[in-house]
Amino acid sequence: MIREKIKSRILNASASEFNDLSLEVFHYQYQNNRLYRQYVDLLQVEISKIERFYDIPCLPIRFFKEFSIQTGNFIPEIIFESSGTTSDNTSKHGLRENSWYEQISTLIFENEFGPLSDFRILALLPSYLERSNSSLVQMVRFFLERNGNKGGFYLNDFDKLIQQLQQPFHGTTLLIGVSFALLDLAENHPMDLKNTIIMETGGMKGRRKEMTRQELHTNLSRGLNIDKIHSEYGMTELLSQFYSRGNGRFKCHNQARVWTRELSDPFCKTEKGRVGALNIVDLANLDSICFVATDDLGKIEGNEFEVLGRMDDSDVRGCNLLYH
Repeated sequence: MIREKIKSRILNASASEFNDLSLEVFHYQYQNNRLYRQYVDLLQVEISKIERFYDIPCLPIRFFKEFSIQTGNFIPEIIFESSGTTSDNTSKHGLRENSWYEQISTLIFENEFGPLSDFRILALLPSYLERSNSSLVQMVRFFLERNGNKGGFYLNDFDKLIQQLQQPFHGTTLLIGVSFALLDLAENHPMDLKNTIIMETGGMKGRRKEMTRQELHTNLSRGLNIDKIHSEYGMTELLSQFYSRGNGRFKCHNQARVWTRELSDPFCKTEKGRVGALNIVDLANLDSICFVATDDLGKIEGNEFEVLGRMDDSDVRGCNLLYH
């Protein structure tokens, strides 16, 4: 079966294979995703002239709010939904197989940080836990299952979280949290967490004033006595995650690439180092659409990218005004 062969290639992809694999996936999705085929045809793209992954047309991310985006015919096993100000203003992403999301998320994390079995994961994700269909909660829940439930979720129970943080652990402690909750912890319960990986996922959800990533990391570092803050960049519309190890730049992995487009011309690629809107190829999106034009602003430096904010004409999503 073509789909299974492509899935296997995606899981085992190397950096040198990415371009050829992206082209193969493009032709697969063009043939099997009616909405995407209509979009490409309306653009009057000459399919035969596409030779590089950044030449592949990217579907505007807002389509996830307006359409059910599927490559192939299936009933979704799970539907991820973004947060929003109204129930009819959210993105929805249907997964053919939840196990695929778990597999790809584990691969990306472990390639970057090592085996999940070495981690104690403490998740401070109150805004996400209040929703039943958050992709971030689903990922962390699976990570906990995989590591033998070393750790857990903490809705608003700082006392219990602090107690866990103070318990000795022979491994690596990962505290992953939404920005406003981590700020509450740092400001109201300052402590020494220099031996803990702190990873913010963004998101103020109107509970705190918006701030730059540098301001956020400075405040967290000061309150928690730690040199650097890690970041996770992901969204409902993508099944891949990108991680930053504290330098403000997210690393592309072998299943994804990011480049920028001109704000005045959505079909023109910007030069590296210039600010533009982020386009993402996420091969994990095999059953939806791998080629997504986001509403985030950023710039590319080598195989890494920065996220600098949102496009002015983009509606602000509640899950993260900065970069999620």
